Amino acid sequence: MTVRLAVQGVCAFVMVFAAAIQAETLSLDQALQRAYVADPRIGEKAHLVTAAQGLLDEAQANKGWRTELNSFLGFTTAVDGGFYDNGTNSCTGGTDCVVRDDLYDFNNLSLWLNAQFAVIKPLHTFGKIENYSKAAKNNILIKQAEVELQRQTTRYDVSRAYYGFLTARDIRYLMDDSVKRLSGALDLVTEWLEQENGQATEADKFALTAGVALLTRYQSEAASLEKIALGGLKVLTGIGLENELKLADSRITPEPLPASSLQNYKAQALKERPEMKQVEAGLSARRALVAANKSDARPNLYAGIGGTLAYSPGRERVDNPYIYDPFNHVAATPVIGLQWSFSGGIRDAKVKQAQAELDALISKASFAQKGIPYQVEDTFTRVHAGYEQVEQMKQASINARRWMIAAYTDFEAGLKEAEKIITAFQAYVLAHSDYLRLVNDYNMNTVLLKNLTAEPTLQNTRVEQAVIMNKETE
Repeated sequence: MTVRLAVQGVCAFVMVFAAAIQAETLSLDQALQRAYVADPRIGEKAHLVTAAQGLLDEAQANKGWRTELNSFLGFTTAVDGGFYDNGTNSCTGGTDCVVRDDLYDFNNLSLWLNAQFAVIKPLHTFGKIENYSKAAKNNILIKQAEVELQRQTTRYDVSRAYYGFLTARDIRYLMDDSVKRLSGALDLVTEWLEQENGQATEADKFALTAGVALLTRYQSEAASLEKIALGGLKVLTGIGLENELKLADSRITPEPLPASSLQNYKAQALKERPEMKQVEAGLSARRALVAANKSDARPNLYAGIGGTLAYSPGRERVDNPYIYDPFNHVAATPVIGLQWSFSGGIRDAKVKQAQAELDALISKASFAQKGIPYQVEDTFTRVHAGYEQVEQMKQASINARRWMIAAYTDFEAGLKEAEKIITAFQAYVLAHSDYLRLVNDYNMNTVLLKNLTAEPTLQNTRVEQAVIMNKETE
């Protein structure tokens, strides 16, 4: 009984382990979802959003209390006694009223503790905090748009690897089938030549041999491209090169033709493209920086408490209100004041730089308004033209295959020479491989159109949301 339970436990473990090491099967959407989590380029951009949030926190922290403290511990000469000669603190006239003058006489050493402190809060900065905060908020929007741009790049890269693998695999299937058929024809020609029945010539054998070699070459190339594409997909999805991966699609097929109109796509791109959001946020940020740099010429109004403390145990304390004793004293007071920082030409240079960057961004925005619609129209035209080409080449491939099968059948029956079957095979291989490449190009153009029109990527994953998490601040 115990042995049987142990065997059952081992079998269960083996079954679980075998299931765990089975090749993972992913659709394109699943591959994209995995890539959005695994792609470190997205993580990098997301962390820059957090850094931008830190800049906003820094700008707004200037509204709060600020504590300044400077302290040191040193040595000074020890002094015993009071204000007058011989160390007395008072005099009655005559020689007793001579003020002591032994400041530089060295008698002994005393510790000297000194501290100055200020606790202040800005009351009004004449636009500095407000404008720097506004610039920081818009910088967050710019960085968030960079995350979406990287997600679009990842979508394109994953789609290219996914469709590229399917295309290469389908071309390899085509070459496998063609090599098999031509090899069969070559075996048949070889048999006829050995029988010397006159149905084939040495030229037929040479032609078929050359055809098999040529197709084998393309077969090897397709297999290598298939492996490269699958490796790229493993890296992008984070599965790892050492693990197995299968794709849910068995063949590459054309994606549906985009349903929206060109004008709708142009309007959507101008409104939703991350680049347009970056330009809008950038303009707002640059204007805020220009205003902030100009406001640096104005003071800061603040209120708080300032004070100083000094203690030297080896010296007598002087409590005369008209005499400042730097070695033994305590002082503190509430304050309200104005703080200026005069930088003159430096401030003017910063204003000039910020204004120039603003003007440059305005020019960039003007170009984007013109260039983005052209990009959309160009890709939209390519998509529709590609769709028509795919449909036409599909019919060409079907008919070329029929031609090839008919020629092969006639050849086996001895009704056609090898040259005819070679021509039919060549037409079929070229037509079907061209069809597969056109489908791949068309599908990639649909992905590019999605990026150019800012079609949302798949929903953010929890992992990425944790990285991008942004506080809402006003």
